[in-house]
Amino acid sequence: MTRLVVVAVLLAGLTALATGASAGLRIPLSSPAETAGSTDAPRGWRQFCPDRPAECKKGDPARIVLDAAAWELLRKVNGQVNETIQQVKDFDHWGIEESWDLPFDGKGDCEDLALEKRHELVAAGMPTGALLMTVVRDPQGGGHAVLTVVTNRGDFVLDNLTSRIKPWRSTGYGFIKRQSPENPNVWLTLRDDPAPVAVAATQP
Repeated sequence: MTRLVVVAVLLAGLTALATGASAGLRIPLSSPAETAGSTDAPRGWRQFCPDRPAECKKGDPARIVLDAAAWELLRKVNGQVNETIQQVKDFDHWGIEESWDLPFDGKGDCEDLALEKRHELVAAGMPTGALLMTVVRDPQGGGHAVLTVVTNRGDFVLDNLTSRIKPWRSTGYGFIKRQSPENPNVWLTLRDDPAPVAVAATQP
């Protein structure tokens, strides 16, 4: 068998494997969230950046191509962080109401887990401009933080309260603001979803 034939056979095999994997994978379709002008960054983010400047560098706007490999990476990171980081409120953890940081001691609350997911996904090669810290309002009216992932199939949410990745409209949250894809230190107001789907927020 010639070298060209061997290469052709290998490529055909890889294509077949990829096609088979994609055929068995159901990646949902979302929509892009709409922004409506700049707003103040959360106090926790402003306090986080001087201590972690590498996490706050400017990036380029980007959309992740949501193929089977990207979807699996998002699922893996979301699930592992939720399972391995002990979820503790800031006041119980640090004795203060609000603190944003990477959970180096294995403990953290919603924004800390979102920061850790962002950190791990960037380390895996995903662009910061597609991984946006986001502030939302939960169904009970409380403040909450999640990570929005901007993709070619719309915007998805990685949440510490569930290891299921959801389209942003299907979270049941009211969306308040998130980072600009051009600059993580600039925050943008979000046009809230007019008809959110109510989803119970429970631990996975």
